[in-house]
Amino acid sequence: MSTLSKPSHIGRKISRIRELRDMKQEVLAQALGTNQQAISILENSETIDDEKLNSIAKALGVSVEAIKNFSEESVINYFNTFTDQSAGTFNNNCTFNPLDKLIEAYEENKKLYERLIQAEKDKVEYLEKILKDK
Repeated sequence: MSTLSKPSHIGRKISRIRELRDMKQEVLAQALGTNQQAISILENSETIDDEKLNSIAKALGVSVEAIKNFSEESVINYFNTFTDQSAGTFNNNCTFNPLDKLIEAYEENKKLYERLIQAEKDKVEYLEKILKDK
């Protein structure tokens, strides 16, 4: 049995990164100043020269190292870091007492109603004054 590792297929990595960035071959081709067929050939290549790889990395918005070190497993691990391990539970770390806020809101409503009642009383008083003057 051979213990040699399979060579890294750089074209497949470019293809996968492009797909993950939701970019079509045509868009990448346009960014590189070439055509879609050239991108297809490039993505089927096992090796790519460093100058071309640098321009591809720039067009994809990643580093050359990101392309060279790309693996499906690392992408899955990366996205798994965003999953919430406490799904279904709520993290209630209030920096205030909710009951105090409720009482404040109640008191504010009470003040507003008192102002409304006073405004109505003033209006009635004004209307009565107008009626007496006639």
